[in-house]
Amino acid sequence: MAPRPFVQVDVFADRPGAGNPLAVVLDATGLDEAAMQAIARWTRLPETTFVFPPSREDASYGIRMFSPRREVPFAGHPSVGTAHAVLEAGIAAPRDGLLLQEGVAGLLPLRVESREGSQRIAIRTPRAQLVETADARGSRMSEALDWLPVGELPPALMDGGRRWWVAEARDEASLRNAQPDWEAIAGLARATDSMGVLAFARCEGRDYQVAARAFVGGPAMFEDAASGAANATLAAWLALRDALPGRDGRYRVSQGREVGYDARLDMLVDADGEVWSGGQVVSVVRGTIDWRPGAPP
Repeated sequence: MAPRPFVQVDVFADRPGAGNPLAVVLDATGLDEAAMQAIARWTRLPETTFVFPPSREDASYGIRMFSPRREVPFAGHPSVGTAHAVLEAGIAAPRDGLLLQEGVAGLLPLRVESREGSQRIAIRTPRAQLVETADARGSRMSEALDWLPVGELPPALMDGGRRWWVAEARDEASLRNAQPDWEAIAGLARATDSMGVLAFARCEGRDYQVAARAFVGGPAMFEDAASGAANATLAAWLALRDALPGRDGRYRVSQGREVGYDARLDMLVDADGEVWSGGQVVSVVRGTIDWRPGAPP
């Protein structure tokens, strides 16, 4: 089996090391599910994506995405990063400014545009639905969020393919200085079949309008450097409460500083209520991957 083109990119970043890393196998033809899972486990990155020829004429390319543990139906940063890699490799080109990604979550458009002197890519995320709201001072949420000084909006469980609790912090300093109670977050995630807690704060006088921290409760417990899908559920919640910051449904999110990154996510809730999650992407590694049959499972 011949070596396959392989890249690693940094997503939601204007420079290497600032955003969320992603590995992309640009020609996954012939790889089965076990091989893709093994490669994703080997890269040890949050996700690894695999590009296939599309099965539909209207699609730009096909995609499957895997974390080191399992296949992921949809995630924002792998979608945006793969689109960048596909464009750079000349595998597909935008039509009327759009790419169409064919994956487990269906056919999803990505908008490719030049703004502020750089290329920015945003995916229209699956529509997120409100599952429940909770009293931040009620018995269940007070235990899960006793580490976070809460803001005005009540915590909400949103489902956008993956479920996230979104919880407002009192202010940016409270959010950035918060020390999460990982056992409480993991318990909440298990009890509500959710990923965990996306905590956020509104910001003024910055080059962003929202600061966010995404605490994943399981199966591994960690703070995500930058999550397009989690922030999309937050955007849907803010739109539902008529509480969007910024102008014309656009705002920028800062995420990742607390774990050594400095990502920026550009969010948009359009006139139809669709949420777009995106930003800049930079390529860091370009080469090939030589994954032959019989590689360790």
